[in-house]
Amino acid sequence: MLKPYSMLLLLGLAGGVGFNAVAVPELATVGEGSYRYLFWQLYDARLATQSGQFESYSQSTPLLLELTYKRDISKQEFIDATVDEWRKLGQSSKEQQQQWAHQLQSLWQDVKEGDKLAALLEADGRVRFYFNGTETGVLEDTAFGAAFFDIWLHPDTSAPKLRRQLIAAQ
Repeated sequence: MLKPYSMLLLLGLAGGVGFNAVAVPELATVGEGSYRYLFWQLYDARLATQSGQFESYSQSTPLLLELTYKRDISKQEFIDATVDEWRKLGQSSKEQQQQWAHQLQSLWQDVKEGDKLAALLEADGRVRFYFNGTETGVLEDTAFGAAFFDIWLHPDTSAPKLRRQLIAAQ
């Protein structure tokens, strides 16, 4: 079981059923980094906005987090790791976490090495998911966006080095 890889498995943004023709928007890179666990590189990450700067969720939308996976990871591992990170951050209730996990079952899928997954936080708080550049679905709950992006961008993230790289902090 990949339980120790919790943070690494997180961004199971991969879409599930039926692809839409909407592609990932072109945005300016704020920062980039790689997430590693012990000896394994799990994914490369990129944060992007229209201006190429990150201020806050409300000032930096649309906000794109794009991951390029270096390992195969199952949908269930993504969901379990995501819920685990929400618990660690303590910013959402157990009920919210369970509801979101249920919704993600229909939006995410297994990923293979080389797959690109992305989440786009829109100004209205919705999160649009992409798999290999094609839209896979939208999570409408406006509380979800901050909770999801907090996994990487909150000051108490499990990956502080990656956070600094993504937000281009010195």
